Amino acid sequence: MLKDEESRRQVLNRLRRAQGQLAGVLAMIEDGRECRDVVTQLAAVSKAIDRAGFKIMACTLRESITGDNPEGHEQLSETELEKLFLTLS
Repeated sequence: MLKDEESRRQVLNRLRRAQGQLAGVLAMIEDGRECRDVVTQLAAVSKAIDRAGFKIMACTLRESITGDNPEGHEQLSETELEKLFLTLS
């Protein structure tokens, strides 16, 4: 998974951004901020996590299609790939 360094960097950046946004959401709730503001930030966290998941799936698909599977990683079946897609939806 994420053999490509650029893809790995992108996923890590998205997840770090989501981590920061989630910390901000916690602070907003502790400060008693408006529901609208909290929900907007929660949506941003969710989108960042989703994008990271989709990027990981895209890399997994590319590796499956090209056969460029890292050593020690078994190739996912069509059913397993379908389940992963459904998990993100």
